[in-house]
Amino acid sequence: MKTRPLGNTGIDLPILGFGASSLGQEFRQVRLEDALESVRVALDLGINFIDTSPFYGRGMSEVLLGIALRDVPRDSYFLGSKLGRYSLSHFDFSAKRVDESVHVSLHRLGTDYLDVILLHDVEFVDLPQIWEETIPAALELKKKGLVRAVGFSCYPMKSFHTVLDHAEDDLDCILSYNEYTLQNTTLADSLLPRLVEKKIGIMNAGPFSARLLTNAPLPEWLKEPEEVKAAARAADAGGSAGHRRGRAAGTGRIAGRRGRAAAGRPRPSHAGSGRGRGRAGGRDRTPIRHRRAGSLRAARARHQRQLYRPRR
Repeated sequence: MKTRPLGNTGIDLPILGFGASSLGQEFRQVRLEDALESVRVALDLGINFIDTSPFYGRGMSEVLLGIALRDVPRDSYFLGSKLGRYSLSHFDFSAKRVDESVHVSLHRLGTDYLDVILLHDVEFVDLPQIWEETIPAALELKKKGLVRAVGFSCYPMKSFHTVLDHAEDDLDCILSYNEYTLQNTTLADSLLPRLVEKKIGIMNAGPFSARLLTNAPLPEWLKEPEEVKAAARAADAGGSAGHRRGRAAGTGRIAGRRGRAAAGRPRPSHAGSGRGRGRAGGRDRTPIRHRRAGSLRAARARHQRQLYRPRR
């Protein structure tokens, strides 16, 4: 697995990490055997950065990771957890809770240090507390060797910039989710240049945009514009139908060719007939997934032109 440096932390993380929210049954129930096996498979494949939080399963994710990693050498993987968010509505970013939270996480995970600690979903509290109280408390734990890198996560780009305006010199990394995907490049457009200039590490989560490109129900908090959601649904419906038609047609073509070969008849050539790519006989033969993806990107671009403005 290829690795990349996480800013100036001296930590080289794999380009693909293991998000352990599912171990906390955040999306569906999981069997204990499957949860533990998923961690072992990830490590076997070189995915040795594991991201968790006391919020995931209200501690369940950390407990199961502690069990799964019990006999794994600590220097063979990187471990990140979070603090500040503990349920859908319970947030506590006080200095006292910072110290308590990290010590509880260390106990659950069966380790004496974390490679990364993130302040979790800071946009839900008054932001001045983050740079006035929470970050200084986390940095104290870094001085004690309990954590190696301190960062924060949130969803809105505005919140990222606000916190960075006050604390970018104290932070090692950030985690953004659903803002750098197939149809959304807001992270790269709005935040990346600033982070690169300050050598702050970047972790991109939610690259599939919370099921946007599937036919599964979308979470209420997903802030993609309705135009983009509609385009994604059309892409999924068209792609699924085209895939089914392609499989059926492909089976028929294979059978037909085999029949002609068996009968000694030559196969017709389509060279120069216009049936190879693009339009033929007035019909657009461009793969449906490509046409739909173009519509999706166009919808997102229109939305960005309307809402996003360069940072002054």
